[in-house]
Amino acid sequence: MVDWGFTHRAWEKWASINIGSSGEPLKAALLLNYDPSGPSRLMSVLAEQQGIKVKPVDLYPFLDFIRRNNLHTECFLIGQNEYLHWFCARCVNTSKPAGEGAIVMQTAAFLLVAMYEGSIGSASRTMAAVDQFAWQLSRRNL
Repeated sequence: MVDWGFTHRAWEKWASINIGSSGEPLKAALLLNYDPSGPSRLMSVLAEQQGIKVKPVDLYPFLDFIRRNNLHTECFLIGQNEYLHWFCARCVNTSKPAGEGAIVMQTAAFLLVAMYEGSIGSASRTMAAVDQFAWQLSRRNL
């Protein structure tokens, strides 16, 4: 069972430090409920979001992408952006000169999607931030 109080507090603390802060590459992040073995139809897909406004229905193509498990051969969409590859994905339709991308990490009960602007340095810093939050959730087996 998910400890929503812990999850919300951990998210609020992590998001306030890492998303949109001066010098941080994260421009947005999503925390999605995702337990392929659980009754996901009974709960909202979207647990938390910061820096982006999406509706759960907008995330179904992304979740279908994950369920198909062709993670290294297909592109996925989040909002208006199309990303290539799983885990550390570069945006293929960006208008930003430095580029942008997304890091996707799965825990026992969630998918964490962090979107960043920039190149390899930004991707590395984003990966470190995502890994830190995923580690907090894994300590609670979430």
